[in-house]
Amino acid sequence: MTMPVPAASDTSVDPGADQKAHTPETVGRSPGRLMWLRFRRDRVGVISAVVVILFFLVGIFAPLISAAYGNDPYTQYGQETPGLLNDFGYPILPNGGISDQFWFGLEPGLGRDVFMMLVYGIRTSLLIAAAATLLTALIGVVVGITAGYAGGKTDYLIGRIIDILLSFPSTLFFIAFMPVVESLFVSPEEETPTWLRAVSLITVLTLFGWATIARLLRGQVLSLREREFVEAARVSGASPARIVFKELLPNLWTPIIIQSTLLLPAFVTAEAGLSFLGVGIVEPTPDWGRMIQRGAEVYRDDITFLIFPGVAMVIFVLAFNLLGDSVRDALDPKTRR
Repeated sequence: MTMPVPAASDTSVDPGADQKAHTPETVGRSPGRLMWLRFRRDRVGVISAVVVILFFLVGIFAPLISAAYGNDPYTQYGQETPGLLNDFGYPILPNGGISDQFWFGLEPGLGRDVFMMLVYGIRTSLLIAAAATLLTALIGVVVGITAGYAGGKTDYLIGRIIDILLSFPSTLFFIAFMPVVESLFVSPEEETPTWLRAVSLITVLTLFGWATIARLLRGQVLSLREREFVEAARVSGASPARIVFKELLPNLWTPIIIQSTLLLPAFVTAEAGLSFLGVGIVEPTPDWGRMIQRGAEVYRDDITFLIFPGVAMVIFVLAFNLLGDSVRDALDPKTRR
């Protein structure tokens, strides 16, 4: 008896479907796309990036926030409006004078709005830290690549300069450096302008910051210049400039980006520390370091004023450090532990 033959199915089968299903998503993607895919899977990194972006947006749009909020960081509301401060200069309302008009309370003594001081303090700290980071990265890249590629006496000389800078106490130098700058550019009867102090801070932070990234890149270049693709470019007659920009620099973006993400929060804390010591940004420009310094004086009677700038700085520095770790892992998955 003949068994019936099953009818052929009309459903067509794609022979490449199974292969496509098992094809890794990394195939055919650019390094930048792969980096983004790895980064967005890191939940901590994404949250940190959102926090960092929020801080930058607050700093950039501080004037708009002030206009919408209705207060500014310079007006002494406690002195101008009776009933906000007591006879000792402390807010009458509990929790540092927090109210619907003053979200974070009032500054003891002068009675300025703490929320707006904090917003404009973000603007001041990020402006100085970002400028110092850009200059530090630029100088460090140029010096590090020059030392590693040139070698010989150039490398030796740059190496000794780096050793001296890394062993120098930068904070003590700035404390001694600031009075010299004031005597050169400002007459004794005048106050030091804010722009001069900001430029001095950026200069000192850059002066002592580029050595670290330069030393790192020097070691990377010493390793890369002996690789086959660099030797092939040299044999083919490529100029040193072409070798640096076309062969070496594209392989150095990962350490450059990682170091930059670690430098900026370090510069934020350094700037705040110098202002805390009284040699950084001074009145009336809002600054995190000076807010913390003032909060340390009045914390026994008004702990609220110390909490806000301290917590804000901790959140920003922690978020940026976590972001730097996530960017490092996304750029180089082999460093992930």
